[in-house]
Amino acid sequence: MNTTVNLQETDPSGLETLARLAEAQRFNKWMFDTIVPHCKGHVLEVGSGIGNISKFFLEKNFRLTCSDLRDEYLEMLKGKFGHLPNLAGVRSIDLVEEGFEQKYADLLGQFDSIVALNVIEHIEDNKQAIANCKKMLKPGGHVVILVPAYQSLYNPFDKELGHFMRYTSRTLNQLLRSQDLEVFHTQYFNAVGTLGWFVNGSILRKKMIPGGQLQLFDKLMPVIKLVDTVTFHKLGLSVVSAARKTR
Repeated sequence: MNTTVNLQETDPSGLETLARLAEAQRFNKWMFDTIVPHCKGHVLEVGSGIGNISKFFLEKNFRLTCSDLRDEYLEMLKGKFGHLPNLAGVRSIDLVEEGFEQKYADLLGQFDSIVALNVIEHIEDNKQAIANCKKMLKPGGHVVILVPAYQSLYNPFDKELGHFMRYTSRTLNQLLRSQDLEVFHTQYFNAVGTLGWFVNGSILRKKMIPGGQLQLFDKLMPVIKLVDTVTFHKLGLSVVSAARKTR
């Protein structure tokens, strides 16, 4: 296995963060609503975690293949969604696996859309990760990437979660174009979240998102979404890009 991905056998910080985010249903739905216009057909979700976003794809009757690296997450995904007819499978996929084309030969050229939300920042060899996403797309297929924004916001939260870097719209789009993908949409996401991330992570030096703050954040979702609208999606805690594998 290529060791350029930050991977541990267990992931207590990541699991706790995902569990807290699972309770922020309005936030998760907002993230899904932001990326779903760029998704079509059979979707591969890379880094499904415990299924916080997967559930929305399945509720909208997308054909979905979930994936992750950690066995604990894969078992949770099977337990939650294994009974649903539009779940095409739950796979262990390492985007920087040596011999990727041989190990995942059955996945090459199989997907209409690939979604990687808060995944690529965990991978040091990000170009190889995007290249292997492209290999799994059908011609004309879409890849949708969401990553943390602004390296200046890198703080103990990022370190605890195993992030190698944060991105801007420019650096994310450069990454996608380096693999000859055609970028057709870019925006920032969650402008209000930048303040909480900076205060809690950079000033207070916390290593975990406070659960109480996250619940309050979720309750204030109408206002938080409005801020993104009035700032024209030009700043945010995350940046989202969608790109096409040209025919």
